[in-house]
Amino acid sequence: MIAMNITARRRMQRLCAAAVLVPAVFLSACGSPAPSSGGGGTAGQGGMLSIATGGTGGVYYPLGGGFATVIRDKVKGYDATVQETNASVDNMLLIENGSAQLAFSVGDVVSDAVKGEGKFAGKPQEVCSLGNIYNNFMQAVTVNDKGIQNVKDMAGKVISVGAPSSATEVAALRILEAAGIDPKSGIQRRQLGAAETVAALRDGTIDAGFWSGGLPTGALIDLAGDGDMKLLSIGEYAKPLAEKYGAYYVGQDIPANTYEGQNEAVPAIASPNILVASKKMDKKLQQDITTALFDNKEALIKVHPAAGEMDKATAGKVPFVEACPGSKAYFDKSGS
Repeated sequence: MIAMNITARRRMQRLCAAAVLVPAVFLSACGSPAPSSGGGGTAGQGGMLSIATGGTGGVYYPLGGGFATVIRDKVKGYDATVQETNASVDNMLLIENGSAQLAFSVGDVVSDAVKGEGKFAGKPQEVCSLGNIYNNFMQAVTVNDKGIQNVKDMAGKVISVGAPSSATEVAALRILEAAGIDPKSGIQRRQLGAAETVAALRDGTIDAGFWSGGLPTGALIDLAGDGDMKLLSIGEYAKPLAEKYGAYYVGQDIPANTYEGQNEAVPAIASPNILVASKKMDKKLQQDITTALFDNKEALIKVHPAAGEMDKATAGKVPFVEACPGSKAYFDKSGS
């Protein structure tokens, strides 16, 4: 059985203590996991499935809790729990070494993992897709007194590029390079997750930070409530990144009023978020999980609005990673 790590369990306990603020569908993921009869990967065996997510300030973690609840309720013989991680890169490695059975990862990282490039140089990962879940938005954020109007203004400043081995880090370094800034020598580099980035902006220890996540991101909702947050326009870098790295970088606006005080749309960069599994996972289990999640979309929206983007008509059409056979069977049956 693969249990929730200690940090994640403590975080979950704190979330559960604030029950009046959390949708009921998520709260059932806070209970003690059912006993496991095995590793959660073979047909008919049953057991515990571990979902690799991200930090608690982003979308992966709460949405992963919703996924765990749906799996527990709808996939016979299986329970699920979530792991708090540094997100995409770590998550792919956890799938590969068997420490997680399901994982969220953003498109550029999945593509690198499948091809054995970037952080996975020479070591292609044997993974497949259970579907495109929602779009991540690369968000560059600062506060009003830092005098930063665009990415080029970050030169020489203290900048968080995201947690180590996260999709945020991968994309942030690429954006800085596209803006003509050497990410090694052109900034004072910090590596913080979403919640830590917000805390550092508040106490003045960084000047700006990047975050790749769904809309709205919880930690940024909190920062926007201070009335001092500024989202920077970075949409101009979508095309050069797509040309150099792949079509999973797309220019897309963060809609007006996504965050308090944000009265206009802000050009950003979107990338698809993929739910991945090992190619070794049993085909029927792949299909059962995909069916449970996509057929219970409305319950997941109550956990986080990003789940509203789940679309079985398009979720199976991910060009840079093959669909898991069981998931493909579900999408083909659904007419996607």
